[in-house]
Amino acid sequence: MQRFCLTLDLKPDPELIAAYEAYHKAVWPEIIESIRAAGIIQLEIYRRESRLFMILEADDDFSFDKKSEMDAQNPKVQEWEALMWKYQQALPSSKPGEKWVIMSRIFAL
Repeated sequence: MQRFCLTLDLKPDPELIAAYEAYHKAVWPEIIESIRAAGIIQLEIYRRESRLFMILEADDDFSFDKKSEMDAQNPKVQEWEALMWKYQQALPSSKPGEKWVIMSRIFAL
């Protein structure tokens, strides 16, 4: 199993943040299906103010490239991503078009 930690910011607007959280209380079934089909076993998102933190656990065959290819072929995922981008904003250090970015582990016990 693989584990990844990623981060992304939300736009710092309380109404937008509340709407974003509401969508994540009722994620579309097609999005859940696409996540599982990519080999993701567990996915959690945490929020502190406008900063998001994702923990993603996936099977050994998972790759972000494969997931991106699958997502590009799925109109419902594309619709979800476009909708979520209304609430999200890239980190200042992100590359153009990059949303969630992988964090580096600096400590483990």
